[in-house]
Formats: sequence, C-alpha cells, structure tokens
Amino acid sequence: MNAFRTAETTRRGWGFFAAWAVVGAGFALALLTVLSIGLFVLPVAAGLALLLVRLKGSERGLPGIVSGLSAPLLYVAYLNRSGPGTVCTRSGTGEMCEEQWNPWLWLAAALIAVVGGVVVMLAVRRRQEQPRGGGWDT
Repeated sequence: MNAFRTAETTRRGWGFFAAWAVVGAGFALALLTVLSIGLFVLPVAAGLALLLVRLKGSERGLPGIVSGLSAPLLYVAYLNRSGPGTVCTRSGTGEMCEEQWNPWLWLAAALIAVVGGVVVMLAVRRRQEQPRGGGWDT
C-alpha cells in the first residue's frame, strides 16, 4: 500500500508541476503583452494560481512556475527559426524580407528555464522523501 501511495503522490506532484507551469506561462505572457492582451490573460493566470493554492499538496509542484516561464522564450525561438540574418519570403504578389534573431540563444534560455524547474522539483521531492531524524546521525 505504501508503494501505491508513493506512486500516486509522485504522479500528483508532476501534475501540480504541469499546472504551475501553465500558471508561469500565463504570468509571463501577461507581463510581456501587458499593452495588448496581457490584461485579459492576467486574471486567468491569477485565477488558476488561486485555485492551485487552495488544493492540498499543490505546493509540491510550485517549481513548475520556473519551467512555465520558458513558454514565451520557446515561441520567440520558433518565430526566428529561419534566422539569424535577413530572411526573405516570396508570395504571388511580391517579396518580403525581415531580420531574424538567432533562435538558438532563445532556445538555450528556454531549456535553462525548463531544466531549472525540473531540477528544483526533483530536489524538493528528494528532500521530502528523506526520513526525518531528530538527532545527530552520522
């Protein structure tokens, strides 16, 4: 029964991690687009955060916020996937050229955020799973 409880707790922890990642992505999107749609995204992200705070055990997935911050970085990397440099596209009526950034830098920053959140999550889980001793064990 204890192994079943541990597996269920682990699944719930990663579920909460994913939910907090969505909250982090929502807050990042709200901040970056505050002058356009950010004011509409912010209440949704805040509402989800309030819902998660009320759920028992949801604090285990809190490092997901860090990983969620990678969503806008991944989007910028995707938009610049043909870069770096000047990229021209042709259509039936003409040609359009635009300057694109290096997508690898944005992808690297996004991966650092994702990996950082996962590492913190694993460290928190490891600390929670350690037996709680009351003495000077060596």
